[in-house]
This record gives sequence, structure tokens and C-alpha cells, in this order.
Amino acid sequence: MVADSRRRLVVVALLGLLPWTVLVIGSELTLVFPAGLVNTNPLQFLSIYDFFFRYTQGLPSFIQSWRTGVLLYVLALGSAASGVVWREDPRITALALVGTALSQIGVFLGFDRRLGYVALPIGTAVILAAVWWYYWPLVTAAGTEDSEID
Repeated sequence: MVADSRRRLVVVALLGLLPWTVLVIGSELTLVFPAGLVNTNPLQFLSIYDFFFRYTQGLPSFIQSWRTGVLLYVLALGSAASGVVWREDPRITALALVGTALSQIGVFLGFDRRLGYVALPIGTAVILAAVWWYYWPLVTAAGTEDSEID
């Protein structure tokens, strides 16, 4: 069971390394990661801290859901880590990951509505697939056990 917990922790950690939203603006590419933004023209990294606390003038409201997603992701990562050192409630991890995935839909829709922008919600699809593959069987099994106890 510890090996399964470690595997889930690795998967949740890897979800933080992939871009959650990919923005194509003309010939320019911007990748929205949990830790910040990577722009290709010029190549630069802007941390999430700088984005939200240093350059807050004129931020569109839809971008706030990115911050919410990062907070939910940190909760999911902590929950998955607790499964390695103690015990994980897969419902908490799964719910936090689903919230993370859904929060990126706001980012996707906000950018996709702008003229000349193409937004791809990569993170939403991959995170939901990971929840379905690694956590859905655990959540349904936990629900069955709870109903048998009653």
C-alpha cells in the first residue's frame, strides 16, 4: 500500500511540472505553470509571487482563478504526501485536484475570448485524467465501505 501512496505522490508532483494552460499569441508562446509563467519572446520566467504581488496593476479578474488552482494544488500535494508518511484520505486529494483542474477553465476562457489568443487547457485534461485513473477507484471504494458501515 505504501508503494501505491508513493506512486500517487509522484503523479501529483508531476502534475505541478506540466503547463496548466498554453497560450498562443501570434507567434509567441506563454506557458502557465503552477510556479509561474514562461514566455518565449523573449525567453523569461515570471514567478507566481511576482505576478500576483509585484505586478498587480491591471490584472484581469479571470487570472485570479490561477492562484486558486495553485492553492488547491498545494493542498492536493500535501494530502498525497501524507499518504506516504501517515495516511491519505483520497477524497481530499481528489477533490483538491478536481478543483485545481476546474480553476484553469476560468483562465482558459478568459484568454480564449481575447482576440488573437488561443488558449489550450492542457492541465485541466491531464489533471482530470490522473484523478480518474489514480483516485476514482479509491473514492468509490471508500464510498462503498462507508455505506456498508451504516
